[in-house]
Amino acid sequence: MAITAALVKELRERTGSGMMECKKALVATNGDIEVAIDEMRKSGLAKADKKSDRIAAEGVVAIEISADGKQAVMLEINSETDFVAKAEDFIAFVSNVSKKVLAAQPADLEALMALPVNDAGETVEVVRQALVAKIGENIKVRRFALMATDDGIIGSYRHGDRIGTMVKMTGNDVALAKDLAMHVAANRPQAISAADLSADLLEKERDIVATQAKESGKPDAIVEKMVEGRMSKFVNEISLMGQPFVKDPDVTVEQLVKKANATVEAFEFFEVGEGIEKAVDNFAEEVMAQVKGN
Repeated sequence: MAITAALVKELRERTGSGMMECKKALVATNGDIEVAIDEMRKSGLAKADKKSDRIAAEGVVAIEISADGKQAVMLEINSETDFVAKAEDFIAFVSNVSKKVLAAQPADLEALMALPVNDAGETVEVVRQALVAKIGENIKVRRFALMATDDGIIGSYRHGDRIGTMVKMTGNDVALAKDLAMHVAANRPQAISAADLSADLLEKERDIVATQAKESGKPDAIVEKMVEGRMSKFVNEISLMGQPFVKDPDVTVEQLVKKANATVEAFEFFEVGEGIEKAVDNFAEEVMAQVKGN
Protein backbone atom coordinates (compact mmCIF):
# COMPACT_ATOMS: atom_id res chain seq x y z
CA MET A 1 0.00 0.00 0.00
CA ALA A 2 1.29 3.46 -0.90
CA ILE A 3 2.21 5.61 2.10
CA THR A 4 0.65 8.95 1.22
CA ALA A 5 1.35 12.30 2.82
CA ALA A 6 -2.27 12.42 3.98
CA LEU A 7 -1.86 9.11 5.81
CA VAL A 8 1.32 10.30 7.51
CA LYS A 9 -0.44 13.54 8.48
CA GLU A 10 -3.36 11.66 10.02
CA LEU A 11 -1.03 9.44 12.05
CA ARG A 12 0.89 12.49 13.26
CA GLU A 13 -2.33 14.16 14.38
CA ARG A 14 -3.51 11.04 16.21
CA THR A 15 -0.23 10.22 17.94
CA GLY A 16 1.61 13.54 18.22
CA SER A 17 4.77 11.81 16.96
CA GLY A 18 7.29 13.09 14.41
CA MET A 19 6.80 12.79 10.65
CA MET A 20 9.68 10.34 10.07
CA GLU A 21 8.58 8.12 12.98
CA CYS A 22 5.04 8.04 11.58
CA LYS A 23 6.20 7.22 8.07
CA LYS A 24 8.45 4.45 9.41
CA ALA A 25 5.57 2.93 11.39
CA LEU A 26 3.26 3.03 8.37
CA VAL A 27 5.85 1.37 6.14
CA ALA A 28 6.35 -1.38 8.74
CA THR A 29 2.61 -2.03 8.94
CA ASN A 30 1.94 -1.75 5.19
CA GLY A 31 -0.10 1.40 5.67
CA ASP A 32 -2.46 0.02 8.33
CA ILE A 33 -2.86 3.09 10.53
CA GLU A 34 -4.59 1.27 13.42
CA VAL A 35 -1.83 -1.33 13.68
CA ALA A 36 0.76 1.45 13.35
CA ILE A 37 -0.80 3.27 16.31
CA ASP A 38 -0.73 0.07 18.41
CA GLU A 39 2.90 -0.59 17.55
CA MET A 40 3.89 3.00 18.26
CA ARG A 41 2.16 2.85 21.63
CA LYS A 42 4.03 -0.37 22.46
CA SER A 43 7.27 1.27 21.42
CA GLY A 44 6.36 4.30 23.50
CA LEU A 45 5.81 2.20 26.59
CA ALA A 46 9.24 0.63 26.13
CA LYS A 47 10.85 4.06 25.77
CA ALA A 48 9.04 5.33 28.84
CA ASP A 49 10.21 2.29 30.80
CA LYS A 50 13.84 2.97 29.90
CA LYS A 51 13.54 6.57 31.13
CA SER A 52 11.67 5.79 34.36
CA ASP A 53 14.81 5.78 36.53
CA ARG A 54 16.12 9.10 35.26
CA ILE A 55 15.94 11.96 37.76
CA ALA A 56 13.10 14.40 37.14
CA ALA A 57 13.59 17.38 39.45
CA GLU A 58 12.27 20.23 37.30
CA GLY A 59 8.64 20.80 36.40
CA VAL A 60 5.72 22.80 37.76
CA VAL A 61 3.41 23.17 40.73
CA ALA A 62 -0.19 23.64 39.59
CA ILE A 63 -3.27 24.69 41.55
CA GLU A 64 -6.88 24.15 40.50
CA ILE A 65 -9.81 25.59 42.47
CA SER A 66 -13.51 24.79 42.03
CA ALA A 67 -15.89 27.48 40.79
CA ASP A 68 -17.41 27.93 44.27
CA GLY A 69 -13.98 28.16 45.90
CA LYS A 70 -14.77 25.31 48.29
CA GLN A 71 -12.42 22.70 46.83
CA ALA A 72 -8.85 22.91 45.60
CA VAL A 73 -5.99 20.70 44.48
CA MET A 74 -2.29 21.39 44.26
CA LEU A 75 0.04 19.00 42.50
CA GLU A 76 3.64 18.72 41.41
CA ILE A 77 4.53 17.17 38.07
CA ASN A 78 8.21 16.82 37.24
CA SER A 79 10.33 16.75 34.11
CA GLU A 80 14.07 16.37 33.69
CA THR A 81 14.65 19.88 32.34
CA ASP A 82 13.10 23.30 32.74
CA PHE A 83 12.86 23.51 28.94
CA VAL A 84 10.37 20.62 28.81
CA ALA A 85 8.46 22.08 31.78
CA LYS A 86 7.63 25.05 29.53
CA ALA A 87 6.64 22.93 26.53
CA GLU A 88 3.05 23.14 25.29
CA ASP A 89 2.41 19.38 25.56
CA PHE A 90 3.71 19.24 29.13
CA ILE A 91 1.64 22.25 30.20
CA ALA A 92 -1.50 20.75 28.62
CA PHE A 93 -0.87 17.46 30.46
CA VAL A 94 -0.50 19.27 33.79
CA SER A 95 -3.70 21.24 33.19
CA ASN A 96 -5.71 18.15 32.24
CA VAL A 97 -4.50 16.18 35.24
CA SER A 98 -5.21 19.08 37.62
CA LYS A 99 -8.80 19.39 36.44
CA LYS A 100 -9.38 15.64 36.58
CA VAL A 101 -7.97 15.35 40.11
CA LEU A 102 -10.15 18.20 41.35
CA ALA A 103 -13.24 16.54 39.89
CA ALA A 104 -12.44 12.95 40.96
CA GLN A 105 -10.82 13.57 44.37
CA PRO A 106 -8.59 10.44 44.28
CA ALA A 107 -7.51 8.91 47.60
CA ASP A 108 -3.84 8.54 46.72
CA LEU A 109 -1.28 8.74 43.92
CA GLU A 110 -2.04 5.24 42.69
CA ALA A 111 -5.72 6.16 42.27
CA LEU A 112 -4.72 9.40 40.55
CA MET A 113 -2.62 7.59 37.97
CA ALA A 114 -5.57 5.29 37.17
CA LEU A 115 -7.97 8.17 36.43
CA PRO A 116 -9.21 8.48 32.82
CA VAL A 117 -7.89 11.81 31.63
CA ASN A 118 -8.99 12.27 28.01
CA ASP A 119 -11.94 11.62 25.69
CA ALA A 120 -10.46 8.26 24.69
CA GLY A 121 -10.62 7.10 28.30
CA GLU A 122 -6.85 6.74 28.60
CA THR A 123 -5.53 6.93 32.14
CA VAL A 124 -3.10 9.50 33.51
CA GLU A 125 -0.41 6.81 33.49
CA VAL A 126 -0.98 5.84 29.86
CA VAL A 127 -0.94 9.47 28.73
CA ARG A 128 2.18 10.10 30.84
CA GLN A 129 4.00 7.21 29.18
CA ALA A 130 3.03 8.44 25.73
CA LEU A 131 4.30 11.90 26.61
CA VAL A 132 7.61 10.45 27.82
CA ALA A 133 8.00 8.63 24.52
CA LYS A 134 7.16 11.75 22.52
CA ILE A 135 9.23 14.29 24.47
CA GLY A 136 12.15 12.02 25.31
CA GLU A 137 12.37 12.88 29.01
CA ASN A 138 11.15 11.20 32.15
CA ILE A 139 7.94 12.79 33.45
CA LYS A 140 6.63 12.03 36.90
CA VAL A 141 3.44 12.93 38.74
CA ARG A 142 5.10 13.30 42.11
CA ARG A 143 2.50 14.39 44.67
CA PHE A 144 -0.78 16.18 45.20
CA ALA A 145 -2.81 17.70 48.03
CA LEU A 146 -6.57 18.14 48.19
CA MET A 147 -8.28 20.79 50.29
CA ALA A 148 -11.99 21.28 50.95
CA THR A 149 -14.18 23.41 53.19
CA ASP A 150 -17.93 23.63 53.84
CA ASP A 151 -18.26 27.05 55.44
CA GLY A 152 -14.78 28.56 55.13
CA ILE A 153 -12.55 29.70 52.29
CA ILE A 154 -9.40 28.53 50.54
CA GLY A 155 -6.65 30.94 49.58
CA SER A 156 -3.91 30.02 47.12
CA TYR A 157 -0.74 31.52 45.70
CA ARG A 158 1.76 30.52 43.05
CA HIS A 159 5.20 32.06 42.83
CA GLY A 160 6.00 31.47 39.19
CA ASP A 161 5.60 27.80 38.30
CA ARG A 162 7.86 26.43 41.02
CA ILE A 163 6.20 27.28 44.35
CA GLY A 164 2.57 26.83 45.32
CA THR A 165 0.62 27.22 48.56
CA MET A 166 -2.92 26.72 49.78
CA VAL A 167 -4.49 27.93 53.03
CA LYS A 168 -7.85 26.84 54.46
CA MET A 169 -9.45 29.16 56.99
CA THR A 170 -12.78 30.04 58.56
CA GLY A 171 -14.58 33.26 57.75
CA ASN A 172 -15.02 34.91 54.36
CA ASP A 173 -12.03 37.24 54.09
CA VAL A 174 -10.77 36.25 50.63
CA ALA A 175 -8.02 38.88 50.62
CA LEU A 176 -6.66 37.64 53.95
CA ALA A 177 -6.68 34.02 52.75
CA LYS A 178 -4.63 35.00 49.69
CA ASP A 179 -2.27 37.10 51.83
CA LEU A 180 -1.69 34.15 54.16
CA ALA A 181 -1.02 31.87 51.19
CA MET A 182 1.57 34.39 50.00
CA HIS A 183 3.03 34.54 53.53
CA VAL A 184 3.39 30.74 53.61
CA ALA A 185 5.26 30.87 50.28
CA ALA A 186 7.66 33.50 51.64
CA ASN A 187 8.22 32.19 55.19
CA ARG A 188 7.67 28.43 54.81
CA PRO A 189 6.30 27.60 58.28
CA GLN A 190 6.47 23.98 59.39
CA ALA A 191 3.19 23.97 61.32
CA ILE A 192 0.22 26.20 62.12
CA SER A 193 1.10 26.66 65.78
CA ALA A 194 3.58 25.48 68.41
CA ALA A 195 1.14 22.74 69.44
CA ASP A 196 1.39 21.21 65.96
CA LEU A 197 5.20 20.88 65.97
CA SER A 198 6.55 17.37 66.45
CA ALA A 199 7.95 16.41 69.83
CA ASP A 200 11.07 14.97 68.17
CA LEU A 201 11.81 18.27 66.43
CA LEU A 202 11.40 20.27 69.65
CA GLU A 203 13.50 17.82 71.65
CA LYS A 204 16.30 17.92 69.11
CA GLU A 205 16.35 21.73 69.06
CA ARG A 206 16.18 21.94 72.87
CA ASP A 207 19.21 19.65 73.13
CA ILE A 208 21.16 21.91 70.76
CA VAL A 209 20.28 25.20 72.48
CA ALA A 210 20.86 23.68 75.94
CA THR A 211 24.36 22.59 74.94
CA GLN A 212 25.09 26.06 73.57
CA ALA A 213 23.71 27.77 76.70
CA LYS A 214 25.77 25.59 79.08
CA GLU A 215 28.94 26.54 77.24
CA SER A 216 28.33 30.15 78.34
CA GLY A 217 29.43 29.19 81.86
CA LYS A 218 26.47 30.98 83.45
CA PRO A 219 24.58 29.63 86.50
CA ASP A 220 21.99 26.90 85.90
CA ALA A 221 19.06 29.24 86.56
CA ILE A 222 20.30 31.65 83.91
CA VAL A 223 21.03 28.81 81.51
CA GLU A 224 17.45 27.57 81.89
CA LYS A 225 16.07 31.01 81.06
CA MET A 226 18.37 31.22 78.04
CA VAL A 227 17.10 27.84 76.83
CA GLU A 228 13.44 28.83 77.26
CA GLY A 229 14.01 32.13 75.48
CA ARG A 230 15.76 30.53 72.53
CA MET A 231 13.13 27.79 72.28
CA SER A 232 10.35 30.38 72.27
CA LYS A 233 12.11 32.24 69.45
CA PHE A 234 12.64 29.00 67.52
CA VAL A 235 8.99 27.98 67.82
CA ASN A 236 7.77 31.39 66.64
CA GLU A 237 10.14 31.32 63.67
CA ILE A 238 8.83 28.03 62.30
CA SER A 239 5.12 28.13 63.25
CA LEU A 240 2.70 30.15 61.14
CA MET A 241 0.92 31.82 64.05
CA GLY A 242 4.17 33.03 65.63
CA GLN A 243 5.71 34.53 62.50
CA PRO A 244 5.66 38.28 61.76
CA PHE A 245 3.23 38.86 58.91
CA VAL A 246 5.16 39.26 55.67
CA LYS A 247 3.32 42.47 54.68
CA ASP A 248 3.49 44.02 58.16
CA PRO A 249 6.29 42.63 60.37
CA ASP A 250 4.97 44.59 63.38
CA VAL A 251 2.01 42.20 63.54
CA THR A 252 2.15 38.43 63.96
CA VAL A 253 0.00 36.17 61.83
CA GLU A 254 -1.86 35.13 64.97
CA GLN A 255 -2.77 38.74 65.76
CA LEU A 256 -3.84 39.33 62.16
CA VAL A 257 -6.08 36.25 62.10
CA LYS A 258 -7.65 37.02 65.48
CA LYS A 259 -8.43 40.57 64.37
CA ALA A 260 -10.31 39.11 61.40
CA ASN A 261 -12.15 36.71 63.74
CA ALA A 262 -10.84 33.81 61.67
CA THR A 263 -8.96 30.56 62.21
CA VAL A 264 -6.38 28.88 59.99
CA GLU A 265 -7.30 25.21 59.72
CA ALA A 266 -4.66 23.92 57.30
CA PHE A 267 -2.01 24.93 54.81
CA GLU A 268 0.06 23.23 52.13
CA PHE A 269 3.41 24.21 50.61
CA PHE A 270 4.97 22.65 47.50
CA GLU A 271 8.23 23.57 45.80
CA VAL A 272 9.34 21.89 42.58
CA GLY A 273 12.09 19.35 43.19
CA GLU A 274 12.04 19.81 46.97
CA GLY A 275 13.92 16.89 48.54
CA ILE A 276 14.99 15.38 45.20
CA GLU A 277 18.72 14.86 44.85
CA LYS A 278 19.58 16.40 41.50
CA ALA A 279 22.27 15.03 39.24
CA VAL A 280 25.11 17.41 38.46
CA ASP A 281 25.60 17.24 34.72
CA ASN A 282 28.68 18.23 32.77
CA PHE A 283 27.24 19.76 29.59
CA ALA A 284 30.44 19.39 27.57
CA GLU A 285 30.73 15.69 28.50
CA GLU A 286 27.08 15.15 27.65
CA VAL A 287 27.54 16.65 24.18
CA MET A 288 30.66 14.58 23.55
CA ALA A 289 28.83 11.42 24.63
CA GLN A 290 26.06 12.15 22.12
CA VAL A 291 28.59 12.86 19.36
CA LYS A 292 30.39 9.55 20.04
CA GLY A 293 27.07 7.75 20.15
CA ASN A 294 26.23 9.03 16.69
